[in-house]
Amino acid sequence: MQDSTPIAVGIDVGGTKTHLRAEAGGNPGPGQSAVADHVRMSVADHVRTSRGWRPHDPLSAAAWLAALIDEALPQGARPAAVAVGGHACETPRQCEEIRSALHTLLGVPCLVVGDAELLVPAAGLDKGVGLVAGTGSVAVGRLPGGDTLQVGGWGAVLGDEGGSAGLVREAARALWAAHDRGDPPDALAARLIAAFDVPEVPALGAALESATRPSAEWGRHAPSVFAAAEDGSPLARRVIAEGGRALASLVVRLAGRGVPVDDVVVAGSTVLVQPALYEAFAEALAEALPSARPRPLRVPPVEGAVALARSLQ
Repeated sequence: MQDSTPIAVGIDVGGTKTHLRAEAGGNPGPGQSAVADHVRMSVADHVRTSRGWRPHDPLSAAAWLAALIDEALPQGARPAAVAVGGHACETPRQCEEIRSALHTLLGVPCLVVGDAELLVPAAGLDKGVGLVAGTGSVAVGRLPGGDTLQVGGWGAVLGDEGGSAGLVREAARALWAAHDRGDPPDALAARLIAAFDVPEVPALGAALESATRPSAEWGRHAPSVFAAAEDGSPLARRVIAEGGRALASLVVRLAGRGVPVDDVVVAGSTVLVQPALYEAFAEALAEALPSARPRPLRVPPVEGAVALARSLQ
């Protein structure tokens, strides 16, 4: 089978883990589902860390991907097409440089896009917006002419509002403002003080600034913000509501630039795990863009990479 049947390889390179899925079989015919069992046969399903992924060095990134494919596929199996959704692949130029280098190594059709671009095809859609709110936050869509637009994704220090790291940053800012007003500490203060293991609210500043990897080190404390909201903290509830509005604003920006936003496919380890954030986002989106439909992604994003790879065959 492996020698005669085309193998489509999809790879989702995330910030912490990478998921490769390889499937054999022809593309579905007219009227057939892209996920029909009779047109898909699993060849490999492989998860590993993303350690070593260097998307700003195209040659290194391509070599890393080629080594991953060699590691994951059965001996003797070769891909017929490869599609990659890469964390921190931020511009078309960067994606094209990695694609070109990977094509040179493999000699088969290749496609490289940002990881958020996997969501719409993973949901079985031809168009729409992919919105990710995990550690960070980003939204991506395509103009009617096919050009990709991405908004957000500027990192924990300056952006990523609505992602876990951004929520913790904004929670600390809210606590500092309350402290400056002379308000007594509430449940949010108690939760963050405990999470960062500091004695009082002013000490949160040094704790945040000492982080060597702000996205990961701040983001892991996001559950404390949601727990404080459940404890009744008005500050925590306001931070979550503002995070939801910030996520909706990413979709609004894409709509303002001409991207079709009827369907918004939502994924991420924060927004899909924390109902309060998802509800705040959905409410803000309905208010700003009543025609936009949020759709939580119920399959792994790598499904979108496989669908893109199959489209190259």
